[in-house]
Amino acid sequence: MQFLFELAPVIAFVAAYLIGGIYVATATIMVAMAIMLAVDYLRTRRIPTMHGLSAVLVFVFGAATLILHDIRFIQWKPTVFYWLVSVCLFGSMWIGKQPLLQRLMGAALEGVEGENPVQVSDKTWRRANLVCALFYLLLGVANLVVAFNTSEGTWVKSKIAFIVVLFAFTFAQFFWIMRQAPQAPSAQT
Repeated sequence: MQFLFELAPVIAFVAAYLIGGIYVATATIMVAMAIMLAVDYLRTRRIPTMHGLSAVLVFVFGAATLILHDIRFIQWKPTVFYWLVSVCLFGSMWIGKQPLLQRLMGAALEGVEGENPVQVSDKTWRRANLVCALFYLLLGVANLVVAFNTSEGTWVKSKIAFIVVLFAFTFAQFFWIMRQAPQAPSAQT
């Protein structure tokens, strides 16, 4: 369900593009992001950092696209987002007590396995954080390649594929991290 909620602005963007073109789609994603932030706040009384960052970039690059009537701004938005995430992941390898990925995924892993939280080594977290940083860096490059070497329509439709790849990578990484954790001895009765 959360996956569909997070995908909703992109689905709205693609649908609006098919109905009214890139400028209608840009305005639509701006409204969809505002709605997503409002729903986030109403549900949890906070706005997730990734949603907030993405929304600010959509508002800035979307406004530039609409005001200047230049689609390159909205095409750059995903790359800027992916590269900012990549820089934060890389930077967290040396800044702070834990890599950013550990701070983001650690809480999710605590609830796995019932009462025994999954114990993941610092080396595993650092390796996963580095892989994630490289993945976001490459995702940004891929967005630019598609945006500036294919048609506008292909770029718009690729938005869904990029998000599906991102979620698949996240799930694969989550399960890889869990497999790296030492297995607790089973209780014998």
